[in-house]
Amino acid sequence: MVNITFNAEKREKAGKGAARACRREGRVPAVIYGGKQDAVMISLHPVELEKALDMAGFYDADIEIVLDGKKHKVKCQDVQFHPVTDRPIHVDFVRK
Repeated sequence: MVNITFNAEKREKAGKGAARACRREGRVPAVIYGGKQDAVMISLHPVELEKALDMAGFYDADIEIVLDGKKHKVKCQDVQFHPVTDRPIHVDFVRK
């Protein structure tokens, strides 16, 4: 089983405009939800994400997201890719 760790930054706003602004800054918007807690909007560094996506078993991996010194144990629920460039444009994580 693969173990992956991401260092994330918190996003303050939600929605299409905020996600586009995040992408303009060179980051990939993502969300952590589930576990009877509020959803947390984050952004990931694209190089870290693409390296992890190239690993076999990414969707089955135990992923740890470090956000403001707090660790979240998650699994990847879905990754949305750009239709032309095939780069990740949004990631959904669900708490374990």
